[in-house]
Parts: sequence; C-alpha cells; structure tokens
Amino acid sequence: MADTPVLLVGTRKGAWILTGDAERRSWSAEGPVFLGHVVQHLVADPRDPSTMLMASMTGHLGPTVFRSVDAGATWTEARKPPQFHHGDRLGRSLQRVFWLTPGHAAEPGRWYAGGTPQALFVSDDAGDTWEPVSGWNDHPLWEKWSMWPEDQTPDGSMLHSVIVDPRDASHLYIGLSSGGVFESVDAGRDWKPVNRGVAVAFLPDAEPEFGHDPHCVRMHPQQPDRLYQQNHCGIYRIDRPADRWERIGDNMPPEVGDIGFPIELHPRDPATAWVFPMDGTDVWPRTSPDGRPAVFVTHDAGESWSRSDRGLPSAAWFTVKRQAMTTDDADPVGVYFGTTSGEVWGSVNEGEQWSPIVQHLPEVYSVEFTRV
Repeated sequence: MADTPVLLVGTRKGAWILTGDAERRSWSAEGPVFLGHVVQHLVADPRDPSTMLMASMTGHLGPTVFRSVDAGATWTEARKPPQFHHGDRLGRSLQRVFWLTPGHAAEPGRWYAGGTPQALFVSDDAGDTWEPVSGWNDHPLWEKWSMWPEDQTPDGSMLHSVIVDPRDASHLYIGLSSGGVFESVDAGRDWKPVNRGVAVAFLPDAEPEFGHDPHCVRMHPQQPDRLYQQNHCGIYRIDRPADRWERIGDNMPPEVGDIGFPIELHPRDPATAWVFPMDGTDVWPRTSPDGRPAVFVTHDAGESWSRSDRGLPSAAWFTVKRQAMTTDDADPVGVYFGTTSGEVWGSVNEGEQWSPIVQHLPEVYSVEFTRV
C-alpha cells in the first residue's frame, strides 16, 4: 500500500519531487527533472500513483506531455502530445499545456489536459496519445466564450480547473481565464456557462453570461454538488443544482480582501477551505497584502474566515499561483503552498503552524500531493 507522502513541484526551470517522512516533518528533495524546462503541472494518477504526467514547455520544441510509469524515476515524452487537428478551422496552434486532470475512477487511463489557447484534450492511454475534445474546441460559441483571438490575461488565456464528477464520468466542469466556468453533462459533447452571481468588474455588463476570470475552481469529493471558486473578482461557492454563485469572500476581512489565485479544500469536510489572499488593489501587484503573508481558512463554507500565519515571515511579498497550493489526505490534513520566490511551505496541522519545506527553487508553478 502506497504510504509515503510526496509533493510534486513544477517550476519555471524544471520539476522537483519532495519525499516526506511518516510525520510529514522532514522532507528530502530529488531533482531537478528536466532542468530548464517550464513545468506547468506535475500530477500523479490516484488510480495508479506510479503513473505521473508532466505538462511541460521544452524550449524550442514547444509544449508537450511527459509520462512516468515508475513514480518519477524515468520519463518519456507522449507519442502524440496534445495538439489541434491539422488544418484547424481557426488556424489555432497550442502554445502550452497548462493543466492536467486524471479521469474518472471507472475510466482507467483517461486524462484531460487544458491549454493555451483555451482548448481541451483527452487521452485514453494514460497520457501517451491525445486528441482534441471537439465538443469544446469546435463548439459554435467557442470563439465568443474564449474571446478569441484576444489574450485576456497577462500570461495568456488558458483552460484550467478540469473537474470530473466522481458520481458521473460524463459530468465535467472547466474554467477559462478569461471566459468563465462551463459545464458539460454529456462527456464534453456540449457545454453551457455557469457564471451567474460572479462579479466581473472589468466588463461593462454587470452580469454577463460569460467573460469572467476564474482563477481556480474546486469540487468537493465527498459532496460533489458543492464547488468553490477563487476568481479575479472574489471567492465564491455554489451548491448545485442552484445556478447562482454566492460571494463568500465578502466575509473576508476588508483590509485583506478576497483576491487571489488558489483555493484548496479539506478532503473530508465540505465546509473547510483554504485560500491565499493577494493584493488586488490599484496596479494589482498580486503579492501578500501589506507584505504580511497569510493563509485564510473557513470551517463554515465561507460564512467566516480566520487568519493562519503562525510560522510564516512577518514581512514577505509572496505570490502563489493557482496550481501552487494543495492538501493531503492525512488526519490532521496537511496544507502546502509554493511561491514564485522558490519556496514550498507546509503545515501538518491544517494551518495551525507553518514551516518551510524547501527553499531557493526556481519560480514555483504547481504543487500536488500523492503517496507512493
């Protein structure tokens, strides 16, 4: 039985694998893997943790996916990486593979990948060969929903937060920066926007059907009708079949605000979530408000929030990207985040106390947990 805690860290200059002891207090770092490559996302397959996929940008060779079937000991490139069909009707070319999500438990070998521009791809052989999801990429409204051909975000528009309902493999959600949250109930053949109630301060319409900027969307595995969202314009929760998001970020301290990139959930408690607020005022510096880094946690589904900063620096201008925060499956739950200054921090007691796990890495893009 896989029992060793592992953190998979993607950075701007390669990947690192951090292995912890049973108490999750002592960690060793192995790496870099593919030094110099941009590693957007590194994810283990929960159905088979020895299988890992890496979304990578390989310099002059462009975006691709690498696979490991021995828990990261060796890697091979996908025989057919994600790409648009030859002769794509819009002349699109994939600029990067941004997000990776394992498929449903009943579909071993299936993975999804989100990219830039906002495209969705699927693999049914554990990431070795990929095909476009035509129901999304060629949807009649794709250009409008994706605001094609404009790049709406500083790092380029991307498709992220690919979510598979654990009750139904055909029920999917995706997030678009920019574009919004979209839902499919037929395995990706058709889609509809799910954005009511979400603020969109940068558009003239106060409540458009699409055009929003979700930064990260999470579904609770034990209560799949509950989704949380960290958006460019606040923190939200929705309990389906309701079709309107509630801005639970309004309950954050006003001097901190509810802007940030990641949001992570307690694996067993649908009312507990963690966020890492960042300064969204004026020029949007995207650093810890007032240079005082802290995680905030709710234990009542967003009705209230409390600050969690014990052990963190009293003064630091951290930036934490949307994939750079994660939780583990232990009791108490471990919470981890990586910074653009190359640090990975962890708490083994749900945020009561923080300590650095590793420092001086390149800019951290993603942190994911697994056991091997």
